[in-house]
Amino acid sequence: MQDQQHPGDRADAGGARAIPASVLAERLEPGLYLVSTPIGRARDITLRALDVLNAAELLAAEDTRTLRHLMTIHGIPLRGRQILSYHDHNAERARPAILAAISAGQSVAYCSDAGTPLVADPGFRLARDVAEAGGRVHAVPGASALLAALTVAGQPTDRFLFAGFAPSQRSARRRWLSELAGIDATAVIFESPRRVKELLKDLCETDGERDISICRELTKKFEEVMRGPARLLVERIPAEGLRGEVVVVLGPPAVALADDAAVQEALRTRLDRMTMRDAVAEVAEQTGRPRKEVYRMALAMQEDGTDADDHALA
Repeated sequence: MQDQQHPGDRADAGGARAIPASVLAERLEPGLYLVSTPIGRARDITLRALDVLNAAELLAAEDTRTLRHLMTIHGIPLRGRQILSYHDHNAERARPAILAAISAGQSVAYCSDAGTPLVADPGFRLARDVAEAGGRVHAVPGASALLAALTVAGQPTDRFLFAGFAPSQRSARRRWLSELAGIDATAVIFESPRRVKELLKDLCETDGERDISICRELTKKFEEVMRGPARLLVERIPAEGLRGEVVVVLGPPAVALADDAAVQEALRTRLDRMTMRDAVAEVAEQTGRPRKEVYRMALAMQEDGTDADDHALA
């Protein structure tokens, strides 16, 4: 998720802003600081992130130009500090220098292009190696496309899975979607805007009624969220795909409600060993039927004598 400067975030015409009075310059304890940066508007950065960028002795970034631009916007001076490039293609070469700095008692701030490092971004091996070497790893939380999408998608959030980027090859993507379809949780997918229509077409082949949300350009000027079943949303996407950064949120699979006979059988196996209240609660959760319906069935079974024992309602 790339950072985008918003008109209200520009530095003054004469150059960088003066460093904000609220930003602290206290010395940081040695270790690695994983700094979350905005996914859209530069003003979404946290005050603590600015503190760390101002005070860290060594800076590292997936893209040094992006971090340099962000610091300029917020008036954070380099003061001669180095910004070390660290990304997937040079990690093996760059990691020793960062480890050596931390071992020597320095503080290192690392930023990916946008969002939270390690969430579909580089940094995993770095954080692990620092920890294994006895160094401290600190999270500086903030913007995340994953959490932003969950917030606005309108899908259940009590249980969710971050599935990362969808495979680009169609056969692999179909297998991948088939595995996701069976998981009882909301799934968050990062996808190329050019391939999102193909993703939905593949999903429609197995579950066109799946409730989904397509979140585009989160936190930016042209932010858009499309919600509905996959079969309808796929028709709204042009053949060439969408523009901007895209996050697709798949709602959990629909719960197939058990029929009355199945509910009665489930009650029958429980009412001889637990109270009616506990049996009703357990069966309602298992079958997906409303608790009031299950309770009425349990009462009817008791009145009809199909239940062997007389059970307390407590």
